Amino acid sequence: MIQDLTIVGSGPAGYTAAIYAGRAGFTPLLIEGLQPGGQLTTTTEVENFPGFPEGIDANELMEKMRIQAQRFGTTFVANSVEHTDLRTTPYHLWLDDGTEIITKSLIIATGASAKYLGLSDEKKYMGQGVSACATCDGFFYRRKTVAVVGGGDTACEEATYLAGLANKVYLIVRKPFLRASKIMQERVFNNEKIEILFNTNTEGLFGTNGLQGAHLISRKGESDERHFDITIDGFFLAIGHTPNSKVFLPWLKTDNEGYILTQGDSPVTNLPGVYAAGDIADPHYRQAIVAAASGAKAAIEAEKFLKQ
Repeated sequence: MIQDLTIVGSGPAGYTAAIYAGRAGFTPLLIEGLQPGGQLTTTTEVENFPGFPEGIDANELMEKMRIQAQRFGTTFVANSVEHTDLRTTPYHLWLDDGTEIITKSLIIATGASAKYLGLSDEKKYMGQGVSACATCDGFFYRRKTVAVVGGGDTACEEATYLAGLANKVYLIVRKPFLRASKIMQERVFNNEKIEILFNTNTEGLFGTNGLQGAHLISRKGESDERHFDITIDGFFLAIGHTPNSKVFLPWLKTDNEGYILTQGDSPVTNLPGVYAAGDIADPHYRQAIVAAASGAKAAIEAEKFLKQ
């Protein structure tokens, strides 16, 4: 059986696309992947999604979106896409259990995964002090002390943003310099709330009821190597994201990092009937509301394509 529309990815973009497609009279097939609900489920409470003035638990928000998509006829498959063939329409996808999916139209909403340092403590304190999104979680650290890891533009932007909320921000930089643009460096250097720790690596995190501090090492391997701790309430990773586009790379145009390129502000890719929604095509905003909006646009474009 050939599907009219298949959606790969189950975050805000994927679920919203399914809701819109279902209401348009289609019966979309949604491949949920290894992390149903997407990266948003790695955080705790969401306070900036419209319609929830008191905030809402991230997992509850994603579950409500899933239920809404199901209400409009979406079929869910709890698998991941292993490889693809998008040379000609209809398009072919193979799942990790060997199942072959043939589809006329495809919405890719597989998101981007935050890069982590690889510390076991990162998972231990995820949602209890560790975050990969200052814009998402910074509000919870008003008048507190936080640390940001990274030395590029993203790290400097997040440190500056957090400095507007927190009492103090440590910027942990493993190199003796910042890689950020000159204007971002100036903002960080001129902000009295930000203390930059150059030549510093994070060895671990600690705390009994949630995160309370970080174990650091300065000038690792040098004669003046020094181990020390800092007391913090939040630990923000800003060392980049990896777009989950690997299985689509042979067929779709991407930027140098692997983010799928779309036409203008639309979700339209270089292949007819194939659309990219959410963080997979957005290296800048990475917000649930933006992803949801792009999912709606992708479904509308898919509807036009299928009706033609």
